Amino acid sequence: MTTLTGPPDVAVPTTTGRPVLHRAPSTSEYRRAAGRRRARLGLMTRYTARPLLPSALKELRDLDDAGRPLSAFTDEEGGAPLRCCLRRSAPGERIALVSYAPLRRWAAETGADPGAYDEQGPVFIHADDCPGPQADTLPFTNAHRTVRRYSADGRILGGRLVTDPDDYVPAFTEAFTDPEVALVHVRAVEYGCFLYEVRRP
Repeated sequence: MTTLTGPPDVAVPTTTGRPVLHRAPSTSEYRRAAGRRRARLGLMTRYTARPLLPSALKELRDLDDAGRPLSAFTDEEGGAPLRCCLRRSAPGERIALVSYAPLRRWAAETGADPGAYDEQGPVFIHADDCPGPQADTLPFTNAHRTVRRYSADGRILGGRLVTDPDDYVPAFTEAFTDPEVALVHVRAVEYGCFLYEVRRP
């Protein structure tokens, strides 16, 4: 029995009366297209993308993790990756770019001491109170990202480059197969900016 992985090639009539055979998309092309659709819609998964906590946001809107006061502005163009709501900003929203220390905040919860691995970097948040994420999906999957692994004491255990929306869940599964991995960070490739955290389910 033959299993079809996509539609067959199609003979399309032309004005000359001679049909032209159009090649059907390959399986890999279907996979990439499906991945792009899932990236647009958000990826449903058993792994939870954790936004910045309301308690942290309240503090960051006063002084950020570098000790700087909030400097809010109106986002005229939109598109900033908001770590409070895990979505892109809309034009006209009031947002701020603040310094955030994800491992330091996590260590304060867990009692870990990340030592030299403690770091801080820029993240966008709403300048005012916001409702948080409105969808239970993995955000920001439409670009290359790094999934960085951390141990329970905050040490980096390695990572993986993710280039396809279909590969986020396998990257998380692979990471948590290692019993030493307590959490992962999803980060931008170009600048290394923190996007969100995923903890062991």
